[in-house]
Amino acid sequence: MIPFSILDLAPVAEGSTATDAFRSAVELAREAERLGYHRLWYAEHHGMAGIASAATAVVITRVASATEKIRVGSGGVMLPNHAPYIIAEQFGTLNAMFPGRIDLGLGRAPGTDQATAQALRRDLNASAERFPSDVRELQHWFSAPEPGQRIAAFPGAGQNVPIWLLGSSLFSAQLAAHMGLPFAFASHFAPEHMAQAIARYRAHFEPSAQLDKPYAMLTVNVIAADTDAEAHRLLTSMQVQFVNLVRGVPGRIQPPVDDIERYWTPAEKAWVEKSLARSFVGSAETVERGLRAFLDEFRPDELMISGHFFDPAARLRSIGIAAAVRTVLGRE
Repeated sequence: MIPFSILDLAPVAEGSTATDAFRSAVELAREAERLGYHRLWYAEHHGMAGIASAATAVVITRVASATEKIRVGSGGVMLPNHAPYIIAEQFGTLNAMFPGRIDLGLGRAPGTDQATAQALRRDLNASAERFPSDVRELQHWFSAPEPGQRIAAFPGAGQNVPIWLLGSSLFSAQLAAHMGLPFAFASHFAPEHMAQAIARYRAHFEPSAQLDKPYAMLTVNVIAADTDAEAHRLLTSMQVQFVNLVRGVPGRIQPPVDDIERYWTPAEKAWVEKSLARSFVGSAETVERGLRAFLDEFRPDELMISGHFFDPAARLRSIGIAAAVRTVLGRE
């Protein structure tokens, strides 16, 4: 069966706190492990009241300590925000604490707006351009020190933490292929170039010490419930969040609304629907039908599911349905 994994942003619902979000993240991780999910990733976002995973390595530590087998990692660390040496220390520490369970997914976006990016003390003009060389530097810090090498990242040196490149563009796909790294495409919010990016990655892949053949993971939204109507109502929380982002007023995850058409303008609706085009929403039967067609067409090596829910219990129910769908698809 194709591995299923989960992307979690530790969402903060309206009326709740970051403490509640982390409690729910641990509950989700334990259930995901029980259901047989392969890995669980957390994303670095800054300055967003509805996302509590900004200190990604800290969140990974909490979740990995509460589970036993599931892989835990970043989806991703925004490398331009950090010195590669610091990330080698952080994830080398994680790998020493939880051997063989840690992933390091890297992105080149700031994960925030420009004002917050400046608060992170980023060089806004040069950071993204340095991304390829920063990845190579990070690989250097993870490798075993050479004789006479004066500076080493410890813990980190010799850990060989698996590095992934993340992206929503052809640039990231090309770089992952050139460096021989696994690639995860963010089709859950930027699906436009997904097919072209995956094709380019596979066509131009060069084997490396980490990976001998291409390995592509696609991220999609899955909002599953007992009925199609219930699932589409749950989806409105994410639709509202995307609209609020466009309006410049991002905040906590809002409860579902009964009539989303009254909330957005036609232009906002068109943008949200385009962004969320790779979403599978409905009952088990509906989600199964949609995922079967998607997997048959694009043949990812792994599928990562995402989705914003106001109610943590509804998300637990959704990942349970998705796990059952995976089992059905695996029998075919």
